[in-house]
Amino acid sequence: MRKQFIKNIKGLVQVGENLPSAIRGQQMQHLPVLEDAYLALEDNTVVDYGLMSDWPGITDWRDVEVIDATNCYVLPAFIDSHTHAVFAASREEEFVDRIRGLSYEEIAAKGGGILNSARKLNDMPEAELFNAAKKRIEKIIAAGTGALEIKSGYGLSLDGELKMLRVIAQLKAHFPIAIKATFLGAHALPQAFKENRTGYIDLLINELLPQIAKENLAEYIDVFCERNYFTLEEMTRILEAGAKYGLKPKVHVNQFSIMGGVGAAVDQNAVSVDHLEELDDADLAALSNSATVATLLPGCSHFLTIPFGNARKLMDANAILALASDFNPGSSPSYHLMNVLSLACIKMKMTPEEAINALTINAAAALELSETHGKIALGRKSPLVLTKELPSLAYLAYAYTEDHIQRIFI
Repeated sequence: MRKQFIKNIKGLVQVGENLPSAIRGQQMQHLPVLEDAYLALEDNTVVDYGLMSDWPGITDWRDVEVIDATNCYVLPAFIDSHTHAVFAASREEEFVDRIRGLSYEEIAAKGGGILNSARKLNDMPEAELFNAAKKRIEKIIAAGTGALEIKSGYGLSLDGELKMLRVIAQLKAHFPIAIKATFLGAHALPQAFKENRTGYIDLLINELLPQIAKENLAEYIDVFCERNYFTLEEMTRILEAGAKYGLKPKVHVNQFSIMGGVGAAVDQNAVSVDHLEELDDADLAALSNSATVATLLPGCSHFLTIPFGNARKLMDANAILALASDFNPGSSPSYHLMNVLSLACIKMKMTPEEAINALTINAAAALELSETHGKIALGRKSPLVLTKELPSLAYLAYAYTEDHIQRIFI
């Protein structure tokens, strides 16, 4: 048995035995922190914690690793509930196109964007795709992420989508962190079906979904409900088909326009609705007091120079608010959730406490990991992060280019 004792912790964050599974509204401002604390782990399971002044001592120090965390914080590893971490190649050429004045939608209209990634992915062998994704996820974990969602959606064909989902299954088996898979065949309309939208949706529903269910390749289903992509009616049809195979909705909505997708997704008991750069009163009403998590992706807003999601309105509406990276090669090529924390504070005017809640407890809710991740409590194995020396917890967001992580416990 591996025993670890972390002493003199400046702040033990998100700790407690009765913390809720999700936090909303005014509660987002409150972050439980135990100051001058200790934490005892056995095989990464929390067996004891408390104030150093109340520490009962250890009678048997054999085989115990003692870690001095003076001036350092311990907090649950962040959770990334929205990524596209399996892809074939970067798309920096489109980055240059945007510098020269083209919009994301204009680049997509000329065959770039998602279709560009799909062409490259379909040409890449499965083993090569796995190895590339494996290297990325090693970096993601080193940056402090303790659980991850990965979407398909760069295959846009029967073989390509299955290849992606099988790679995600291999990544699940390889890594010690929790990884959830989302089927996003409805990410864009492939060139081969440009004049046959119904035919492609039939392929998703009648051929891909049965095979995904047979191989148990996904937990969730997603649709990019947006102008020039998939309509509200198409989203509803695809989500209803996925539900018949036990796939729960986690959907892209309101990135560029408002089409009623938020309310429709909530009506279908979506686990989360993601993006939400655009919001209206009907969307806020649908999310108010709803169990559906509203997930904002400030890295995408920053990279595409589009509006940032209105975090304050969502919190005022009593929605459950989470943050995620949207890590992908086209619109958000960064997996660093510490950067997401900073962007949320700088650009969306969230306090550090609100943003940390959104990246821990609420992000866990967005992946249905509330029983295992996002908080520190007795008997839990939630991945943990030990920071370097910090003057305060707010410094995590303030010093946005620094590497704050000293060690990760998984």
